[in-house]
Amino acid sequence: MKLIVALFIVLASQVPQQPSDAPAKTVPEQAFYVAGYQVRTNNANEMSGHGEIGMLWQRFFQQNLGSQIPDRSDARLIVVYSDYASDEKGDYSYLLGAPVSSVDHLPVGMAFKKIVPGSYAILTTEQGPLVEVLQAEWKKIWTMQPAQLGGKRAFLTDYEVYDARSANPRQAQVEIHVGLQPAPR
Repeated sequence: MKLIVALFIVLASQVPQQPSDAPAKTVPEQAFYVAGYQVRTNNANEMSGHGEIGMLWQRFFQQNLGSQIPDRSDARLIVVYSDYASDEKGDYSYLLGAPVSSVDHLPVGMAFKKIVPGSYAILTTEQGPLVEVLQAEWKKIWTMQPAQLGGKRAFLTDYEVYDARSANPRQAQVEIHVGLQPAPR
């Protein structure tokens, strides 16, 4: 469980990595729904050891909550970051779940989020230990300038995709979709 908890702890005291000059791949995405289980947290709480994310992952797997999500579209797990109070320093909602074809008739205690349609930067972690590659990629994202990211972050919805590439936590790769503000017209 320490591995799961460490996955979501932001190492703010470390010097940020210098982002590469190559711009991120950006794509327009259609809206879709993710249903699952949600907590409200912030990075300061997660760093202090009083976070919610590690406990959510633990509960998700111990209670096999993924099997309780109705109308799953596929086998992927999706983590949605939403309802940002401000930016990566403020509170946000964290939903661990799966893409679904319908949000009707969800069980009590289950939440859902709509992935906001729009432009998203897609970044893929290196392959390696899940905790390390995910932390490294988020640190990179936090230091990227809008030109490198493909636009300014919207702080509406961001999400991570856990698929076959992340099945082995020692050789994992995760895809991160970062929501961008609409381009000026």
